[in-house]
Amino acid sequence: MSTNTSVAGSGASNASTTILLGRVLLAVIFLLSGFGKLTAIAGTAGYFGSLGLPLPTVTAIVVGLIELLGGLAILVGFKTRIVALVLAVFTVATGLVAHTGWADQMQMIQFLKNLAIAGGFLVLASSGAGAYSVDAKRG
Repeated sequence: MSTNTSVAGSGASNASTTILLGRVLLAVIFLLSGFGKLTAIAGTAGYFGSLGLPLPTVTAIVVGLIELLGGLAILVGFKTRIVALVLAVFTVATGLVAHTGWADQMQMIQFLKNLAIAGGFLVLASSGAGAYSVDAKRG
């Protein structure tokens, strides 16, 4: 038996508003991080080199673009399901590359943060972008 007493249609609107808020909150970290990497390539490449990543400058550019463009796509709700899956995998991979010093509590927290973000992206991949998105406007 359902106890939902909401007015018809308002549930869908509330869900779309909540999904929009979730998209904004997920996108912010990627937009800021991607922009930061792309505007400080030398520093980012130096850090990536210290992690032993190959071609650190190229890797910095690719990672910065994934974060910036992926964050923008999530923000506006463009190709949301695909981008959310890509960013979920990217975020777990990032945690496994950059945050594995689990004896350090801050590294463990960073790793767990990445897992939580990936979880948010998986929910977004499942739900879609909601009504307030480019995806909804495109049909």
